[in-house]
Amino acid sequence: MAASVMGQAMITHVLVALFGMGSWVSVNSLWVELPVVVKWLPEGWNLPAYLSVLIALGNVGPLAVTLAHKLAPGRLKERWVIHAIQVLGVVAALFMALFWHRTAMVAGEPHSLAFLLLAFLLAFVCCTSNVTFLPFMYQFPQPFIRTFFVGQGLSALFPCVVALAQGVGKLECRNATSGNGSQPHYLEENFPADTYFWLMSAMLAVSALSFLGLILPRSCPSSSTAGQESSSKGSVETEESFPLQDGTPTSDSATEVTKDAHPPAQTASFWTGRNIYLLVLLGVSNALTNGVLPSVQSYSCLPYGSMAYHLSVVLSNVANPVACFIAMFVLCRSAVGLGVISVLGGVFAAYLMVLAVLSPCPPLLGNAAGVALVVLSWILFLGLFSYLKVVIGSLLHEAGHAALVWCGAVIQVGSLVGALAMFPIVSIYHLFQSGQDCTDSCGA
Repeated sequence: MAASVMGQAMITHVLVALFGMGSWVSVNSLWVELPVVVKWLPEGWNLPAYLSVLIALGNVGPLAVTLAHKLAPGRLKERWVIHAIQVLGVVAALFMALFWHRTAMVAGEPHSLAFLLLAFLLAFVCCTSNVTFLPFMYQFPQPFIRTFFVGQGLSALFPCVVALAQGVGKLECRNATSGNGSQPHYLEENFPADTYFWLMSAMLAVSALSFLGLILPRSCPSSSTAGQESSSKGSVETEESFPLQDGTPTSDSATEVTKDAHPPAQTASFWTGRNIYLLVLLGVSNALTNGVLPSVQSYSCLPYGSMAYHLSVVLSNVANPVACFIAMFVLCRSAVGLGVISVLGGVFAAYLMVLAVLSPCPPLLGNAAGVALVVLSWILFLGLFSYLKVVIGSLLHEAGHAALVWCGAVIQVGSLVGALAMFPIVSIYHLFQSGQDCTDSCGA
């Protein structure tokens, strides 16, 4: 019997992780594939600026959901909203695989209307997932929300792994025919963008099927069972989340039960100083990890070489799910401890920003120590803030369903503010400078 319960819990953890993977896998995939598609689309390297704007416009989704929760509490059924955006995401990804390269004339100039429109729909899906997936996870015992964040980490890791298999960004430095130094020669990818987008569609479909598995009867262990599992694994957590109804995470009834059983946690007691502090830390951390630093990652890494850049991208995305996994066993509840983690993450963020500002001539250029420092800084920066995000999500889980709605909203707002703050600096005023491949930009 115990083995059966343990196996059921493990299956649910896997389903939750795959469900969480679908939250941002499509937008992350678009960013990773940009070096390939810009060679074929008329916008060229202006495409990242377009993509940033489209992701910002995608926030109409979470805005509408948040207003619906505020104006008509309990009327919006998260289960059906999740079904709708998952279907929209899969369909948009399928059309992306088929039509991403199609162009049309707008005001006398060619534009990639199909890619831009489908990118907006995928951004809409991803942005809306933050305020629907997290509140849905309230129906599960608290350990499962950490598994959900592991899945979100995989949404960044999987596209990177596929891109590495594709061979994105590989180049050779060849002597120029004119005799003036070397010129970069970019190697052809192992498989085309069409195949990459088909794989993205498959990942979204797997996430949607995992959600169906989660809402089936007897697909999730009861809260007490999960509590025993968590204790047996040595978790330092001292409080459990609210129980499920008959061990089944049916979206509507379970929410009503927890509402009736714990009304203070969802109403007057939420806006405490502690919860506001947690939301502020959450917003700042997501502004840094999803908006500010990603926009300058190439500037901070590429001066040290393409290998440093690829190691930073891949290993930092590995650090994300690893940090979430650690949080399943070691949960820091101290406000001071969370502040210390934030400060440490901020130190690494500041170092990476300094490297970006000094590009293309950062310190320790041409030195193995410089490569090691930039890669390690990216790993620790994302690892610390990923751990912080999971801890805050777990603590807010205890405050009720409404707390997770605010959790998702703050994650999205922080990401949006960070991206909008960096967009004019990077894409309009061009305050950062990148070195040229196969050339010595510093004249060393």
